[in-house]
Amino acid sequence: MNQPEENHIIGRGRMLAITMFSVLIVYLLWNVAALSFVAYPFRLFVTYVHEAGHALAAIISGGEVVGFTVSSDGSGLATTRGGSRALILPAGYIGAAMFGAGLFYVVHRWPQAVRWTAGVIGGGLIVFTLLYARPDAHGAPIALIVGLLFGAGLLALAYRASGQITILVLSVLAIMTGLNAVLDITTLVGWADSCAAIGRDVVCNDAYAFHRDVAPFLPAAAWALIWAAISIALCAASVYYSLVQPLLAGEESQQVTAERTPANTTRRGDGLDGIKRDKDGNIDWSQF
Repeated sequence: MNQPEENHIIGRGRMLAITMFSVLIVYLLWNVAALSFVAYPFRLFVTYVHEAGHALAAIISGGEVVGFTVSSDGSGLATTRGGSRALILPAGYIGAAMFGAGLFYVVHRWPQAVRWTAGVIGGGLIVFTLLYARPDAHGAPIALIVGLLFGAGLLALAYRASGQITILVLSVLAIMTGLNAVLDITTLVGWADSCAAIGRDVVCNDAYAFHRDVAPFLPAAAWALIWAAISIALCAASVYYSLVQPLLAGEESQQVTAERTPANTTRRGDGLDGIKRDKDGNIDWSQF
């Protein structure tokens, strides 16, 4: 059993290295101006996931989705009918955190199934896009383009890319979407009481709408901070239970396995180490 345990530890070490590289990529994409052209599609994808969170919450709470849009400036709008506003409004930021945390957990807990994960998400994106994505107020079908391109890209990863490349890409997507509320917290808090005209409609910030329609006993900025804290907690739990805890457990298992000799087993120099023997040193043939 020593070799499988050793392989398990090495695999976790590689997963940790991929995770650190993913964090570096996300940091650079969000902070280096020269990489803005690379970051731009990912920013649109984050908005897509945010609006899809609103849409899914409407469906789950018994409402329906009229459609959702993504605009070239990174903003988005989900239009729903019915359902629970208490679930729909925070589902953009918290839904993004749940998507990112869940994806990170699955990828790092079961890396052997990473291609299936990419394929299922890719197929789901294509179906969801065709059902609910709509052109924005200027007639640009950006949500449709983002959903179909990322869906096709994930399907291509599932069928053509190596496992480590697939893990890296999914980790970047997980981190970017999972930390969406955290990365945008300055804007969200600073503009928590704002509304904007989109076409003929006036649309308010998620936090402000939640304060106005659901829970007026706290200011909008407080709700924004609460959502950010929930996002951090979800992502931290995902990282710990999918990466850190198995790594620590694997190291302990390796030490125990290396030091333990099974009962009634002797180590000899005859090439039959690990064979069960009786008290006189003869092979116990009943074990076969």
